[in-house]
Amino acid sequence: MLKRVDLGEADKILTLYTPHFGKLRAVAKGVRRPSSRLGGHVDEFAYADMLLARGRDLDIVTQSQTLETFRRMREELWRGSCAYYIAELVDCFTEDRIENGPLFDLLVVTLRGLSESDDLWTTVRFFELHLLELVGYRPQLTHCVGCRTDIKPESNYFTPSLGGVLCPACGRNEVSGLPISLNGMKVLRYLQRLPAPPAGGLRLEPAVRREVESALRSYVEWLLERAVKSCAFLDRLRFEGMAS
Repeated sequence: MLKRVDLGEADKILTLYTPHFGKLRAVAKGVRRPSSRLGGHVDEFAYADMLLARGRDLDIVTQSQTLETFRRMREELWRGSCAYYIAELVDCFTEDRIENGPLFDLLVVTLRGLSESDDLWTTVRFFELHLLELVGYRPQLTHCVGCRTDIKPESNYFTPSLGGVLCPACGRNEVSGLPISLNGMKVLRYLQRLPAPPAGGLRLEPAVRREVESALRSYVEWLLERAVKSCAFLDRLRFEGMAS
């Protein structure tokens, strides 16, 4: 479940992501009443088995059984805030009722990682790179998007507007080009080609983490043509020393 919004006195509108029908919106009737049988099975970010009745405008949740709750993600603020971020990205980058099974699998794997991993930074960066690929915006990291030459092992530039990396010669002339070090490029390429997040996470210098995160955030925001709302809260938690 990606999102819940109150409707009337007792109902909620749920935004769901499913393996076979993509993103769906459904009403959970009476779910806010203490006596509701659905109440404990429509939690935000939960992995649940639901039965929906097709409605004229919105589907209706008739049954729901929680499969995974991702407990640590709910108990720790930083983990839960990262979950809000990835859910917002899925919501923003997808349209209703367009199947994308691999994206559903990526979402479940990421939620498990946010509940179990000790390296949430790597979990989120892996998610961003693979989400971009699955929705058709894979960043080009091996060839210069300006002159098409192979990228050499040196400091280069990342440009959101062109969707990839620029060589030093092209990057110096690109207003939107962000400097990216050799180590930053190695991290982006490594995470992009992995089939799953690395089990032990990555040990990186803070400067490398910052430039990789900045490159991916700038690309996401350029594609969406706006800032991602949950990023402001993540930045606030990091500033207050509450990030893990």
